[in-house]
Amino acid sequence: MSDAHGGGRTWAGPRASSTPTKRMLTWLKTGLAAALSVLTVVGLAGCGSTESGVVTLDFFQFKFEAADQFKAMVAQFEKENPDIRVRINNSADSQTDLRTRLVKNRVPDVITFNGDISFGMFAASGVFHDFTDDPLVDDLNPGMVSIAKNLVQTKNPEGKRLYGLPFAGNASGYIYNKTLWRQAGVDPEKPPRTWTEFTAILDRFKDQGIEPVQATLSDSWTTQAPLASLAGTMVPESRYADLMTGETDFRSIWSDPARREVELFRHSTGDKGVTYQQGTQNMANGKVAVLPLGTYAIPQIRMINPDVDLGFAQMPASDSPSEQILTAGDDVMLTMGANTSHPKEAMRLIRYLMKPEQLRTYAKAQTAFMPTRTVEAGDPALNGVLPFFRENRLADFCDHYIPSSINIGGYLQTMVTKGDVDGFIDSMQTEWDKVQARNFQ
Repeated sequence: MSDAHGGGRTWAGPRASSTPTKRMLTWLKTGLAAALSVLTVVGLAGCGSTESGVVTLDFFQFKFEAADQFKAMVAQFEKENPDIRVRINNSADSQTDLRTRLVKNRVPDVITFNGDISFGMFAASGVFHDFTDDPLVDDLNPGMVSIAKNLVQTKNPEGKRLYGLPFAGNASGYIYNKTLWRQAGVDPEKPPRTWTEFTAILDRFKDQGIEPVQATLSDSWTTQAPLASLAGTMVPESRYADLMTGETDFRSIWSDPARREVELFRHSTGDKGVTYQQGTQNMANGKVAVLPLGTYAIPQIRMINPDVDLGFAQMPASDSPSEQILTAGDDVMLTMGANTSHPKEAMRLIRYLMKPEQLRTYAKAQTAFMPTRTVEAGDPALNGVLPFFRENRLADFCDHYIPSSINIGGYLQTMVTKGDVDGFIDSMQTEWDKVQARNFQ
């Protein structure tokens, strides 16, 4: 499974297939620079080939759990386009595999990639096609497009261009069991809109003997979800650009969301040290009211109990309903190599995959959000947060701005266990400073 954390940066649990390696910054500094210098001189030959009038496209596909879905879509595309063959390469380690291809001047023709900091680093290096002015963008959700642009890892605002099309979206908030909510006398169709209302409902569950919050602290990556959910409202995305330039620090931007997260898990009365797998089982089996994870966990829950009545809601972070922002991400970005030898054929595949019927089919199969201007949800449980997409009240996952060399999940796990917000902030700042000291930009 993946999210990106999505849900997403990407996490070591459901989004493991899109987690950047710890050597990303150093590798990109040397490897990409070398690769791009070669491309400037000799151009990029690409991996496709033409035989008897048939072009073969190299399709790099990162999302393991969607392999069958893309295979089916590509098969139909080939039937409708007999002059094109598509060779799908499903990658188990997309960051490493793609970097290796760059060094060897073998950038794939068509690419899917998680919309996280790794995508932003590749995009900033110039290896992806620039879709900024493509007519396809007119039909896409502005919030999801904005998230994709903001991911580009450059300090130059003019460099924040669209180097990939949002293909599927995810979100972070909380999953809830509607049956238990009704049992407690809480209307599941009207989730709380403020932090005070949210914590009051959690107290109500506790008073009625219902486990309010399922903590899954055995898997440290799960602690990133509540921070992302809360920071979406509490921290303007522009602050992460300020973080890069040294105009702000983690104490200023993350102290308040971190305190909220500690408070959230204090409402967990059961065993906090269970795994993600056990936590989703407990939600599926009606043992807990709230699971503070992202949309990526819903397929796992439904796999255990297809009939469970689920809802998904934005996690309110303040006491002003109008301030609430949904943390959402571009779980799958669809792009093409900037110098592919088969740009027309690659674009034909991309335009086919971006048709509403293909996007809808994928969203239903993967419990995702369609990236169209009037966003649709692939699962009824997600319908409650659609207004956030349609009103462009979105913020990207805050950990999408954090390099994978920083063990944010481990630091959060320690923070939640000990209640030590200051220790978490200090650890994050120390590691961030180390990364910036070796940043080549």
